[in-house]
Amino acid sequence: MVKMRIMLVDDEERFLQTTQKLLAKQGHEAIVATSGSECLEKLKHELVHVVILDVKMPGMDGVETLKRIKQRFPMVEVIMLTGHATAESAVEGLKSGASDYLVKPADVEVLIGKAEEAFQRRMALESKIQTAEALKMASI
Repeated sequence: MVKMRIMLVDDEERFLQTTQKLLAKQGHEAIVATSGSECLEKLKHELVHVVILDVKMPGMDGVETLKRIKQRFPMVEVIMLTGHATAESAVEGLKSGASDYLVKPADVEVLIGKAEEAFQRRMALESKIQTAEALKMASI
């Protein structure tokens, strides 16, 4: 069985360290990145199923990072996370491909639940793609 791999992206180091430890205690592996550009670079080299992405970051913000993730790595599920929730940023994130939106401070159990839901969506999609490819090969 495939184990979910999560990437936490936030400019707040303390949040990253604390959340990474809490996820590890629950048996989940979490990779961290402190910026959108670092996230995109790590995605080139790391298998990540779910990205938990802060909206407000210096430089490339979360919505722009989300758009680039979806362009380059469309199978990666993204959950937006912010301490500055606005309806506008939620709508923009969801329209740009985020699978969900949480407000800080998010309870780690809720965060894990949302990540697991996103992971299951990805696994179901991968299964459908594999089935379609197998059917295509069988018809050749």
